[in-house]
Amino acid sequence: MAQDDLASRVLNSIFFKSATKKASKYAMGSLALLELLREVLSKAKDIADKENKGVGQVLTDKLTTLSRMVKAYVSGQYRIVPWPTILKIVAVLIYFVSPIDVIPDILPIIGLTDDLAIVLWLFRALHEDIENFEAWERNQLFQDFSIE
Repeated sequence: MAQDDLASRVLNSIFFKSATKKASKYAMGSLALLELLREVLSKAKDIADKENKGVGQVLTDKLTTLSRMVKAYVSGQYRIVPWPTILKIVAVLIYFVSPIDVIPDILPIIGLTDDLAIVLWLFRALHEDIENFEAWERNQLFQDFSIE
């Protein structure tokens, strides 16, 4: 599949390796990480507003889920996720906000293909961790509205 080939190219690129090196520094510093999450959500919103609505919305939805997961981890609310999972997520988020990557973001529409490929790869790779987080979120929401 072409998407898997692109994800593989991204994972082996110097750009993603650089993002991976930065990930542990970001993940340990909550202020830098919160700023990264703000940048991710801002860029995702811009993409959803300007680019292909379907692709932009899928990308935005997935990035929003990842951002909530990292934020819950950093705040101490959700620590079930393994540390290597957090590092993978943060590396992908760093790659996503970087304008210089395998396919530069300045190229209309096509510039997002590597970002989408790596985010979709991450969702497949961390499927169980993400499902567990989403179940935890639903449970938290249910607990917030339950009558005691």
